[in-house]
Amino acid sequence: MTTDLHTTLLQRIDEPARRYAELDRYYRGQQPLAFLAPEARKALGDRFGRMSSNIPRLAVTSIAERLRVTGFTGADVWADWLRNDLDQTAPVAHRDGLLLGSSYVIVWAGPDGRPQVSIESAHQMSCVVDPGTRQIVAAAKRWKTDTTTEATVFEADKVTRLRAGNTGATTAGFHTVEVLDNPLGVVPVVRLANTDRILGDPVSEIDDLIPLVDALDKLLADLMVASEYTARPRRWATGVELIEEPKLDDNGDPVLDDEGDPVTEEVNPFPEGNRMMIDENDSAKFGQLEASNLGGYQTAVRLIVEQIMAVSALPGHYLGVTAANPASADAMRAAEAALTARAEAKQALFGRSWEQVARLIVAVRDGVDPHDVEARVQWADPSTRSIAQEADAVVKLHQAGLLPADYALKRLGYTDAEIVEIRAARRIEALDTAGTDLTALVP
Repeated sequence: MTTDLHTTLLQRIDEPARRYAELDRYYRGQQPLAFLAPEARKALGDRFGRMSSNIPRLAVTSIAERLRVTGFTGADVWADWLRNDLDQTAPVAHRDGLLLGSSYVIVWAGPDGRPQVSIESAHQMSCVVDPGTRQIVAAAKRWKTDTTTEATVFEADKVTRLRAGNTGATTAGFHTVEVLDNPLGVVPVVRLANTDRILGDPVSEIDDLIPLVDALDKLLADLMVASEYTARPRRWATGVELIEEPKLDDNGDPVLDDEGDPVTEEVNPFPEGNRMMIDENDSAKFGQLEASNLGGYQTAVRLIVEQIMAVSALPGHYLGVTAANPASADAMRAAEAALTARAEAKQALFGRSWEQVARLIVAVRDGVDPHDVEARVQWADPSTRSIAQEADAVVKLHQAGLLPADYALKRLGYTDAEIVEIRAARRIEALDTAGTDLTALVP
């Protein structure tokens, strides 16, 4: 049987399901056209498919690709980080957190007793936060198998495994399978919450973009319809007698009226594909209408794109807004300044969560209190700089005596393990250069 706390946690998994489904559609570029009237959809029939400019995915990935954890200081957790493939799955947590507003990390002991870290989706997890301390006091994960629905509830003193004998169970039908003691004394779940406010729920990075993307998709749809019906020059003719042809059903058979006579319809005697029209009637006249100018759509699209740039901090060259002359490297970095600043803010926001993950890793591995562990996350530089420019700047700072060699290597993006390997290689190279015979030192 589930307790009130378990029911609350399982209900919270389902509460944002509709919102998450909508965000997922926009991320995949599969959202419906918001401004297409039912009459227009009926008139177009199956001649017009889905039209979507997938800017929401670009807005999420452009920030997520700048969030790269390179190491930790104060606690030796990098080996466990790599062993749990967090160098590959942490970016997934960032993308989910930016899109849905939240993503989760569970830290527990594996079968071999070593720390086991897993990245979890907000589709399957929820938590209860103490309003006083703003710390997680309980969390739950629910998932389906082929025949059952499984759930795990994490609390500071215990971990409870639940199971329902059918798939798709939400809150009812669960029974307790196992209760484990939690020696950590804290909930082994960390939430990456995308919020920059003290109060309020986490928000999606594309919430403000959705109405603008809907407007852009509408304009693109109008452009495609206009190009189909009015952008192509239309020909006209007068004095031409229409011909009657039998109307056919879907099977190609003639349609009959109530009296059994075939139904006919008047059609143009000149097929659309004809390049030349001829008529024996001397009163017939032919002409051609001018094609519609689609320049107005370009102006409207550019206006909406400018609003998208202002809201999302995406630079123009990310959205295809380019000038006649290619921008210089310095101009591109200046255009990306707002995006870089936003990525730095996300580093500060998600960094605290990853530091909590590091504390839990050490607590599981060494059996210590996670509150006694000090850990600081290190991030790669989120700005766009070439390797040559970065190396030149770091070398100059090192030559000036402002940066030691190890710190200079970190500025260049090398991990602690790579720095150790570089130092060892440099010592071997120095010994080779000096011509030292190591065998002579062995007694």
